[in-house]
Amino acid sequence: MSADPIAIARDLIRCPSVTPADAGALGFLQGLLEQAGFTVQRTTFSEPGTVPIENLYARFGTAKPNLLFAGHTDVVPPGNEANWSHPPFAGEVAADTLYGRGAVDMKGGIACFVAAALDYIAANKGKIKGSISFLITGDEESVAVNGTIKLLKWVAERGETFDHCILGEPSNVDALGDTIKAGRRGSLNGTLIVTGRQGHVAYPERADNPVRGLVTLITALQAPLDQGSAQFAPSNLEFTSVDVGNPTVNLIPGEARARFNIRYNDCHSQASLKALVEERARAAAGGRVNHAFEWQSSNADVFVTKPGVFTDLAIAAIAEVTGRTPKLSTSGGTSDARFIKDYCPVLEFGLVGQTMHAVDERAPVKDLVTLTAIYRRIIEKYFG
Repeated sequence: MSADPIAIARDLIRCPSVTPADAGALGFLQGLLEQAGFTVQRTTFSEPGTVPIENLYARFGTAKPNLLFAGHTDVVPPGNEANWSHPPFAGEVAADTLYGRGAVDMKGGIACFVAAALDYIAANKGKIKGSISFLITGDEESVAVNGTIKLLKWVAERGETFDHCILGEPSNVDALGDTIKAGRRGSLNGTLIVTGRQGHVAYPERADNPVRGLVTLITALQAPLDQGSAQFAPSNLEFTSVDVGNPTVNLIPGEARARFNIRYNDCHSQASLKALVEERARAAAGGRVNHAFEWQSSNADVFVTKPGVFTDLAIAAIAEVTGRTPKLSTSGGTSDARFIKDYCPVLEFGLVGQTMHAVDERAPVKDLVTLTAIYRRIIEKYFG
């Protein structure tokens, strides 16, 4: 009897594992995998100022190559549950659709690759030409400091290596099989601070309004950063808030701040990007605007998995099951692939992402069945 991805997904959704809570999700997976012969290890990571996070690493087999499937069981909050047509943690199936927080991002994907692996192992009576591993964290939707990045290091310190990885994030745009994520842009946050001189609005000559300088620099910094590259669209800087903190209408403030985020491509490193932004600000300031930058540390560097044998294998498997040839994309936000790429080539392929993080997050049952078949075909081709 084959493993049922729908049943696995429903049981996972019924664990209300809003970051940082595990709510039994990893325990459920541990029981399922140990029953199938996996060696399962659970570990909790923490550091000062953060919440401890539970993680899971499981492996079937000891030989190479080691094909890794990665994902996260933590989910974002459901918001006002009254707005949902089905309770967010009930895992209900209605009109051939599975509803629930995490159905798409990404408990559905985990259910599919677990079911595919269990089916393959059972069909081969436990004798496979290599190893299948799962690396599952509960810290992807939050700050991502006590999850995949530490779990990868923990596994590596025990002498284990990975050859290739499929991360089950929802990669497809409109239909299952249309997109593989083969890289991600980097992400860098900063704050622009302009300092002036406080004063009465009726006597502007006695003050220096920092809002004027802030507007000047914001305009300059929103010019294009580059023209894009072979694998990436142009980098993009967006201001997300302007903060003066002035409750008084007749007071010229002494300081103005603007927060921004940059999604950047492989034309830049974090250091070169900071230098570019700071130089543009200096040029626009012309010695007349007193300004400074505060940069937040970032673990979201740009990367790309270049086409090769593994990419070709995944494309072929997807095309054989769906009839679609997926495009390779580097669009979207960040994911834990940014950590995995330091250990082995990684591709992201999962469900259609249109309802992730939304009210009534949902996945068609047929998509869950098809995704399981795709993962099974990838495994067959990989070890074939």
